[in-house]
Amino acid sequence: MISRLKGWLLEASRTEKRLIAFAIDCLACIFSVLAANLLRTDVLEWPVGIDWLPYVVALSTALPLFVAFGLYRAIFRFAGWGSLLSVFKACLASGVVFAIVFAVIGVDGVPRTMGILQPILMFLFVGATRAAARLWLGGRHQKFENQERLSKALIYGAGAAGHQLAGILSDSREIEVAGFIDENPALDGSSLNGKRIYFPSDLKALVEKLQVSEILLAMPSVSRSRRNQILHSLRDLRVNVRTLPGLMDLAHGAVTKNDLRDVDIEELLGREPVEPDPEIMRRTITNKTILVTGAGGSIGSELCRQILSQNPADLILVETSEFNLYSIHHELEEYVSRVSEISTNLYPVLGSVQDTNRMTEIIQCYKPETVYHAAAYKHVPIVEHNPEQGIRNNVFGTFTMASLSKDNGVSNFVLVSTDKAVRPTSVMGASKRLSEMVVQALSDLPGKTTFSMVRFGNVLGSSGSVVPLFRRLIKERRPITITHPEITRYFMTIPEAAQLVIQAGSMAETGDVFVLDMGAPVRILDLANRMIELSGLTLRDEANPGGDIAIEFVGLRPGEKLYEELLADADDTLPTAVPQLRVARLGEQQRGDLGALLRRAATEVEGLLRLGDPMGAHIVLAPA
Repeated sequence: MISRLKGWLLEASRTEKRLIAFAIDCLACIFSVLAANLLRTDVLEWPVGIDWLPYVVALSTALPLFVAFGLYRAIFRFAGWGSLLSVFKACLASGVVFAIVFAVIGVDGVPRTMGILQPILMFLFVGATRAAARLWLGGRHQKFENQERLSKALIYGAGAAGHQLAGILSDSREIEVAGFIDENPALDGSSLNGKRIYFPSDLKALVEKLQVSEILLAMPSVSRSRRNQILHSLRDLRVNVRTLPGLMDLAHGAVTKNDLRDVDIEELLGREPVEPDPEIMRRTITNKTILVTGAGGSIGSELCRQILSQNPADLILVETSEFNLYSIHHELEEYVSRVSEISTNLYPVLGSVQDTNRMTEIIQCYKPETVYHAAAYKHVPIVEHNPEQGIRNNVFGTFTMASLSKDNGVSNFVLVSTDKAVRPTSVMGASKRLSEMVVQALSDLPGKTTFSMVRFGNVLGSSGSVVPLFRRLIKERRPITITHPEITRYFMTIPEAAQLVIQAGSMAETGDVFVLDMGAPVRILDLANRMIELSGLTLRDEANPGGDIAIEFVGLRPGEKLYEELLADADDTLPTAVPQLRVARLGEQQRGDLGALLRRAATEVEGLLRLGDPMGAHIVLAPA
């Protein structure tokens, strides 16, 4: 019966709800006068004659003021402090009138104390009805009834973000805030939002005592290194760790429950992100015409975002996938419409870098001053099984774009390369090394184009990255598969990679290969263990057969290396204006004659690729 009544109230029209609230407030006015009279005279009797006057004054003053103060426009089940403040103001206004009539002026037969008691009781009754509506209709009673089944969380950080987050979670039917953790010793033992603040040294005991299953990091302004230290201290607690975005991500709005997210794995890489130099970023982009191939891919799309933020005159997006091109073009258009300082013209262009005629049309039509060549097939096992398309796209696609850039007077050509080009063991790695050699050979020919290449390791969040795969397997409680217990990789974020490419292109002398000082490589097994621990789960192995997630080793895939390198033994590096960006001086034996290089590549893969002379008449571009 009660549930049906609640359902009827929730489904009633706004007019019906307002009439019900109006009727309840009428009763509150009547009962406040009745209760005030009972408290004053200690006699409960039917009013006669002048005794009716307080009821008439209470109803005639309070109800119009309630309407004027907007008490019937509020949604009761979401009523908070703002609604309570409106109730207080309306009751205060009506109470002043009531008090003037009966306490100040006075009416024979009506006790003067009635003018004081009734306004107080009126506020209590009306406020209580709003609180009851919020508790019942808003479902908060269910939270108290199901309190034992709620996930309990500690908020790490008792600052403004932690305070806002606790307020948001007070209405959650999933999470109960058990308290706060803060590193300020002066706050130890204090309370915030009715919850105690604890010092981090008490954390392990608190997790067990309060049966905490989650820790929510609400420290958006803390440095990356400090976050790493905090995350490391939480690894052994068997709790799920979630975090709020950085300070800049929160700058345009208040904290919400949806801002909580899993810990970004880049926070566990043990190094600070490489901050770009604004002047170098602008040097070859601002008010220039820029072309990006592979514009819809992981790196290409981030390149477009970073380039657009520097306000080029024109940005040409070259992509073979219609959907990817539509997605990035739509996103960039929205950015241009939002940011008044950006006046870039965007041109989405469908085409393959293997199509010489199409690429010629594009370059001659738009006349780009810088070309960022990010179009490539980069998944090692896929390219290993499709070597023909891998070499066509990566090697000869690069030759097409680089030679057309040279022939048409493009100022800068930047090739996006990979650490797998160093001592390659896969078709993909070999194709990227051949691409580098093609660009280097072209850079040795006379011309105005500055050619450069940028090598970096694995990019977090890119298509094929292990991080989203591991995260999905952990969420589904499925075993994590790793190729080898000792396999290691360099990691960087997508924005870092894009900024590296742009800055390298701005500083390049022709033929340069740029590499990033990426710190120590990360063992994939360690990465998986950290992700399991920070999800509040345990590793299932021989020592702990009752654990949650197992790790299985499946062996190296075709063409895969146990570890990657950014440089070969014969290479040397020199510093640049960007501290963590270095330029590699490759050994002369690694540079080659362009014509001989392409003919050799075509000859060696002829049986496999059935290409014959893939470049046709274009070979005449090479020196004799």
